[in-house]
Amino acid sequence: MSTCGPKMKMDPQLHREQKPSWIKVRLPNNPAFWSTKSLITDLKLVTVCEEAQCPNRWECWGQGTATFMIAGDKCTRACGFCAVKTAKPDALESDEPARVAEAASRMNLKHIVITAVARDDLKDGGAEHFRETIRAVREVNAGIIIEVLVPDFNDRDWALQMVMDARPHIFNHNLETVERLTPLVRSRAKYQRSLTVLKKAKQMVNGNVSTKSGIMLGLGERQDEILKAMDDLLEHDVTVLTLGQYLRPTPKHLPVVEYIHPDQFAEYKQIALDKGFRHCASGPLVRSSYHAADFRPELDVLDAIEADLRSLTGLELGPEHLPVLQTLKI
Repeated sequence: MSTCGPKMKMDPQLHREQKPSWIKVRLPNNPAFWSTKSLITDLKLVTVCEEAQCPNRWECWGQGTATFMIAGDKCTRACGFCAVKTAKPDALESDEPARVAEAASRMNLKHIVITAVARDDLKDGGAEHFRETIRAVREVNAGIIIEVLVPDFNDRDWALQMVMDARPHIFNHNLETVERLTPLVRSRAKYQRSLTVLKKAKQMVNGNVSTKSGIMLGLGERQDEILKAMDDLLEHDVTVLTLGQYLRPTPKHLPVVEYIHPDQFAEYKQIALDKGFRHCASGPLVRSSYHAADFRPELDVLDAIEADLRSLTGLELGPEHLPVLQTLKI
């Protein structure tokens, strides 16, 4: 195992630096891209694809997929890596869960990712809004895989429990970076708190959820720190990992310290799988929800969630009757 892949050192004072050849983004030429964009505009929805300037939005929208960002487009935190604007948030929109559900229905999604800005202005951090959105989506498509990418809710167990009671299939909370760089990279968030939130989420549903986390590379982390972060996540029962290149959104954000070569990303992926992760997406343009549907939760997780949802309705249904749940408020 090499200690370091080919990399390009960057001048921290420069923003418009020369990017390596492997950082490429194709512009949209697929009608599905414009269809998705029109749908999102029509339903007045916010996507993390746009707000976070995701480099993959052309590809994902061209495939008819998107990650919906609920609870507004203004964040109460000012993380050094994130393009989402920091400002006093607007009031929650009570019909937003229904609009997200409508988008999921019209796009005929089999896998949906729901995320949100940090809402430290709300007592529950937006947890109830997550719960209502999960329920609304499940109403229109009982068979959809629901993934949530959540903030830490300031480690309030009762708020986290609200989200888990809605029974998402995949619970994602990003570690973002290694422990040493956390105070520099993440506003208010804490490395150990994030690990604790991931473990608690799984415990709250007796292990019946797939847990996922992501780390950005290129902020100055060492390889031994990356491997330790992998170990820490595994020790907290996380089974899905994403690794991607940090790209500086504006000159006001943290500089890119280095560009990690695709070969090194491939090596990290193999290391992660060898360590015990069930799935790892690793590459320069990988983001938390990039090709999210490539991972399907464990069958025992799917079966347990389906059984729990049935018990909440008081009905005994077999898999062939699952569409009946579309008419029930879970």
